[in-house]
Amino acid sequence: MLLAKVRGTVVSTVKEPSLRGVKLLLVQLISETGELLPDYEVAADVVGAGSGEWVLISRGSGSRQHEGYTDRPVDATVVAIVDTVSLDSGNLYNKREDFS
Repeated sequence: MLLAKVRGTVVSTVKEPSLRGVKLLLVQLISETGELLPDYEVAADVVGAGSGEWVLISRGSGSRQHEGYTDRPVDATVVAIVDTVSLDSGNLYNKREDFS
């Protein structure tokens, strides 16, 4: 799994029929120091994440292990909304203090 920040949504009116009703998010990957990386990903959202939230994404075959997604052509899925990230050196992220 990877840490990412939700940067927005992706809307597509013409798509593979099995993707109808799937919410797509544009997420930006986060480094181990909490810095935003230049890498972006489009991920299916199964947890109801919103813009600005830190999330965990699963890629590849693991992204299709969620109920109802085994037959969908997704390569990345938002599987959790992050509340806190702690390192040996202290708190890296706390949703209550750092929602932006």
